[in-house]
Amino acid sequence: MPKITRINHVTLIVDQLEETARFYEEELGMEPIPAFVFDYPTAFFRINDEQQLHLTEWEDAKSFRGHVCLEVDDFNGLFHRAKALEIIDVRPWGKVRQLPDGAMQLFLRDPSDNLVEITSPPSYRDQVDPAIFSDELYAPGLYVSGREDFRGYKAENATLYHGPEA
Repeated sequence: MPKITRINHVTLIVDQLEETARFYEEELGMEPIPAFVFDYPTAFFRINDEQQLHLTEWEDAKSFRGHVCLEVDDFNGLFHRAKALEIIDVRPWGKVRQLPDGAMQLFLRDPSDNLVEITSPPSYRDQVDPAIFSDELYAPGLYVSGREDFRGYKAENATLYHGPEA
């Protein structure tokens, strides 16, 4: 059986290609790269040397909780910028948090209303701006849905990171 080796790209459906592409370039610092010559609006961005983000404009229904997670090298700067832009969304997954492994986490909405999780590696834990922990958008501990449905594979030592940063 074939084994998945990596994620090549993630495609987000947008309804405002130009504005949303500008957001990923200007606010998240992504590098635009050439896309194929499709007969529909699209924009490609480099995440790193192996992964890409694709934006494509369609009139599809949006997901409320579905998201892509992007790691940043300056969580503090991103938090303060996202707060100033009022794009942090605490409705689907709760407030800004520090996960048990030390990684920071927040969720924001792009101009096309896609949910984007922003995270830092666990090694960033000692660099977190203390002001974030006292901000009204921060809450300690994991998100609690109140559903009391504990199905699935879970562990106290879970992490988003399995590579060199882990």
